[in-house]
Amino acid sequence: MGQGARATILTPALCRAARGLLDWTQADLADRAAVSRSTIRDYEGRHHDIHRATEAQLRLAFEQGGVRFVEIEGAGTGLCLPDRPD
Repeated sequence: MGQGARATILTPALCRAARGLLDWTQADLADRAAVSRSTIRDYEGRHHDIHRATEAQLRLAFEQGGVRFVEIEGAGTGLCLPDRPD
């Protein structure tokens, strides 16, 4: 299977949900992922898709923030924010 056949894991809805878990604005995510805020705005608004490299940058920023992407059998990809010590 070629690289182009890989499904995107980070959907616009998951992107918004992950930001919500972390209480991040689009600008916060843009800063942490080193992408423009307009890229995030347009992606979350479904105006355009993102490149695989951009998806990787966003996922890394979310994961460094503590979000975990989990595959749920029969349901797809979900998010969780494990308890962090205070």
